[in-house]
Amino acid sequence: MSAAIASTHHLATEAGAQILRDGGNAFDAAVAAGLVLQVVEPHLNGPGGDLPAILWKEGRATVLCAQGPAPAGATIAHYRAEGLELIPGDGLLATVIPGAFDGWMLMLRDHGTMELADVMAPAIALAADGHPILDRAVDTIAGLAEFFCDHWPSSAALWLPGGQPPQKGALFANPDLAATWRRVLAEAQGPTRAARIDAARDCFYRGFIAEAIGAFCADAPLMDESGHAHRGVLTAQDMAGYAAFYEAPQTYDYHGWTLAKTATWGQGPVLLQMLSLLAGDDLAALDPLGPDFAHLVIEAQKLALADREVYYADPDVVPVPMEGLLSEDYARARRALISPDASNALRPGTVAGFEAQVALMQEMLERLSLTEGAVYEPTMAHLADPPRGDTVHLDVIDRDGNMVSATPSGGWLQSSPIVPGLGFCLNSRAQMYWLDESAVSALAPGKRPRTTLSPSLAWHRDGRRISFGTPGGDQQDQWQLLFWLRHVHHGMDLQAAADAPMFHTTHMPASFYPRTRQPGGIVAEQSLPEATLCALEAAGHVVTRVPHGSLGRITSAARDAQGRLSAAATTRTPHGRAILID
Repeated sequence: MSAAIASTHHLATEAGAQILRDGGNAFDAAVAAGLVLQVVEPHLNGPGGDLPAILWKEGRATVLCAQGPAPAGATIAHYRAEGLELIPGDGLLATVIPGAFDGWMLMLRDHGTMELADVMAPAIALAADGHPILDRAVDTIAGLAEFFCDHWPSSAALWLPGGQPPQKGALFANPDLAATWRRVLAEAQGPTRAARIDAARDCFYRGFIAEAIGAFCADAPLMDESGHAHRGVLTAQDMAGYAAFYEAPQTYDYHGWTLAKTATWGQGPVLLQMLSLLAGDDLAALDPLGPDFAHLVIEAQKLALADREVYYADPDVVPVPMEGLLSEDYARARRALISPDASNALRPGTVAGFEAQVALMQEMLERLSLTEGAVYEPTMAHLADPPRGDTVHLDVIDRDGNMVSATPSGGWLQSSPIVPGLGFCLNSRAQMYWLDESAVSALAPGKRPRTTLSPSLAWHRDGRRISFGTPGGDQQDQWQLLFWLRHVHHGMDLQAAADAPMFHTTHMPASFYPRTRQPGGIVAEQSLPEATLCALEAAGHVVTRVPHGSLGRITSAARDAQGRLSAAATTRTPHGRAILID
């Protein structure tokens, strides 16, 4: 096999696979698949969203950051003047500068080989001609039909053809989005391939798309879940100043592997912290479905996620002591806190020099993170009301060994109104800031939100490499931890590790409005042995049982030391797909 691709939707996987068959590389295929995911999973991501990706090329991993920052007008003073204590999870005030399109274009320009028109063609065709709309997308639309009609007429015009939700599985087209992309291609002129791609970036960020977005945000106020209508603060000037960029990954060495994640503008390093806490344990000796394994993993997750809350933020704006957080001495002291009983306390650690910050953040979290009511998590959207958005993921390896792990998100149909004439909506990523100046992740213009988006890429000293990830908000790195441990320590192949029963903690404050938490909480699939679940309850964990298939949509692609390829997409949903290409 010469190439491999996996994603959370079979049409995206097939689009990327065809690019690979036609001679494109991993980066061409990733862009084509990513643009298709925006069309076929509109309740999970869109052109107005965000994109973190980890690239492997010429023996080196690089992070592509296409996470837009807060606009110039997004100040704590402005949001407080609007009567807000938390940033709503939907509507125009929840929007940061959309970065996904620029990220895909930067990847294509710098690392791809194909013309923009060729990689955009599958997405344009599906938007123009229609695709079988997913049941979950229809359910999301149906649940918001009245709200769309009453408050977001531009969304009603697209998602309620004839005034009704589309039929499940019926062809659904988005002609405005197809027209937007065709206009971009028509205006993306230049003497070279790179110049044409840069011209497309200009169309989006300094042309007709930015102008339409700026005018829409400045227009009449629109309702959000605060119960009040607000105008947005995103302007065309904010758009014009934005560009995606590259940066070094945060890495950690674990049992012969090096794992790469984004910096702390994403939650990715929390997976590395979890592994640092578990590095000295004989995990291979524990039953991966047993209570001892589950308890140890959950307690390590709680400790690492508590650190996430008090330390993680945009490292270009806020100092983040990652060297200390990943040090052996720090991990050893934190690991000693894990006992046979479940902890119900939020227990961040203290790195020297950050004592005051930890105290301020703990006070703020106790004050603002609610411990009553549902813990809203995006991948739990099917178990929550109102419905939440989510994320998608893709992995690609080409014939030359190039790799892409990407977790696009944001711009989902249920969290922001459609921008008239463009066929897509904006993101709601600003809900991840706090409106408290003492918070490390406090709202500030030009600052990236601390997101949950968390692609992974790892390489072994013997030459093996693997790309993996999953949708799931706060659960992304919790589910990836289970996948990784079962693959590394228990010998499960990619498919078995992705399909094995999942669980996660809801102990920490959620990253999404209304920022709730459940001290000691675990959500676990009922396919875990009942004896395991009962033992966890006996240890003091508060266990919520959910049907198997409820948690996780992991996809992955790997290359072994001999160059043989494999790929997997979890069977939890019927829509993901992995393809190996001859």
